[in-house]
Amino acid sequence: MHGAPHVVGDVMTRSVVSVGRRTAFKEVVRLLRGRRVSAVPVLEGGGRVVGVVSEADLLPEQEFRDSDPDRRTRSRRLQDLWKAGALTAKELMTSPAVTVRAGVTLADAAGLMARHRVKRLPVVDERGVLEGVVSRADLLEVFLRDDEELAEQVRREVVARLFPGPGSAVWVEVRDGVVRLVGRVRDTSLVPAAARLIRAVEGVVDVEFAPTEAVSSAPVRP
Repeated sequence: MHGAPHVVGDVMTRSVVSVGRRTAFKEVVRLLRGRRVSAVPVLEGGGRVVGVVSEADLLPEQEFRDSDPDRRTRSRRLQDLWKAGALTAKELMTSPAVTVRAGVTLADAAGLMARHRVKRLPVVDERGVLEGVVSRADLLEVFLRDDEELAEQVRREVVARLFPGPGSAVWVEVRDGVVRLVGRVRDTSLVPAAARLIRAVEGVVDVEFAPTEAVSSAPVRP
């Protein structure tokens, strides 16, 4: 789409801090704190991603360092207890890593993060070699698009195609990412389709239709 990042490769961070399997616990902590990131990929020969160490993987060391868990805790949190005694990234990491390809859409990447409850995804090529990292903040970048830029895209890609004159006269207004269509349309059956297409434009927060005649003024939901 014109002027908009729409795949992971457009928004990912290419300069990535990583660790090897043998990286010590304390060094992982230093890297996370020093680079202000919540996780680091673990690489093996050739830069292939084999796992990820996150802040959550490190916390059991603090939680259980001076406690004696009861039987129920031991049975429910066996993996955390194992990590409490970990000394290297190999023992700490979550493996296999949840990764994403650079060509994946931002919406699909967001869904992957939500399903796996992670904040960052290593971006890999077809061989599993690290290319970058994409974070939640990166995926939200599209919502910083200028309102006029959004309006121009909606006019060009939706209004001009679905509501050409004569018989239709539709104006596009955008404020804080909310698109509002004002005017009249010849074929009202196209209104729900227009709303879906506009919602698919990256950076759009919501869609409203306020026609001057023939169509309800209630917000249209796809």
